[in-house]
Amino acid sequence: MQAIDVIDMHTAGEPVRIITGGYPELEGDTLLEKRRDAHENHDHLRKALMLEPRGHAEMYGALVLPPCHKDADLSVLFMHNSGYSTMCGHATIALGRWAVESGRIEAREGTTDFTLECPCGLVDVSASVEGGKVTHVRFHNVPGYVAAEDVAVELEGIGRIRADIAFGGAYYAIVPAHRLGLDLHTSPLEDLKARALEITDNLRANHTLTHPFEEDLGFLYGTILTEGAVINRGEINHHLCFFGDGQLDRSPTGSGVSARLALAHAKEEIAQGQRCCFKGVSGVSFGGVITERTRFGNHKAVIARVSGQGYYTAETRFLIEADDPLAEGFTPPQCPADLWQHR
Repeated sequence: MQAIDVIDMHTAGEPVRIITGGYPELEGDTLLEKRRDAHENHDHLRKALMLEPRGHAEMYGALVLPPCHKDADLSVLFMHNSGYSTMCGHATIALGRWAVESGRIEAREGTTDFTLECPCGLVDVSASVEGGKVTHVRFHNVPGYVAAEDVAVELEGIGRIRADIAFGGAYYAIVPAHRLGLDLHTSPLEDLKARALEITDNLRANHTLTHPFEEDLGFLYGTILTEGAVINRGEINHHLCFFGDGQLDRSPTGSGVSARLALAHAKEEIAQGQRCCFKGVSGVSFGGVITERTRFGNHKAVIARVSGQGYYTAETRFLIEADDPLAEGFTPPQCPADLWQHR
């Protein structure tokens, strides 16, 4: 029997299951090498913790590791129902609180700063501390940039629409919902999800993404549907992020906010220092602001600061019995006939 300890948290409604014990040591000198080892040799543990009966289709996870980079204080691998993320803002915010309050990072009253090594690179985290408790977390993300503008996507029943692709630690297609004949506030969620998945699948099949430095990071993570074509600086910006194989982020998505800020800055919709507010399906907001302009490979890029707060929901020890037929978890099929066919 294998035992794995976790702390469950959420940030703006999006869960993050922080693995604190019981996970085997990963091989590799770099974090991306350890990510490959996790995928190739320990993926059954991701499935066991993310999928039913211990998790669910919308679960999200974080495996905290000793740093590989000399300038990092901690490193982390992100995981979800279908794989491993390159960056995750909501999990970074939750980890900012957990790392300080658990003692992994020494707390300093006022502000505690540390550097988190993510698969996409180094992320600077700042936690506001009052009486030993973290009250708010901010992080400066890796450089974000526009990877492609006005990419043609053919959709069934609609025809050709245009999508932008931006990087905020992960790559996202960004499309205003009205281009799909949909509305974020009135259209059925099933219709929004179906179109977002269609866009993601189409672009994954027909558009190649190349990260400036790491081949492992060059893939489209998901699609963000926005309520408008332009970011409103002084108002709330609603959007829905569908990532992986269609998982809906309950939060505004920290890496997605970074990608949207990079795109908006490139289109001269916002300037450096102008704060924006974003809300996802939970209605709890993230703040986002561009703090500096830089370069990332051959791209003009920006550094985005994203802020929010994580909350504890559980402390659990999961058990995995060797003879359990569902030890690695399972995903209920859409059609019950598929279940009977395979069992």
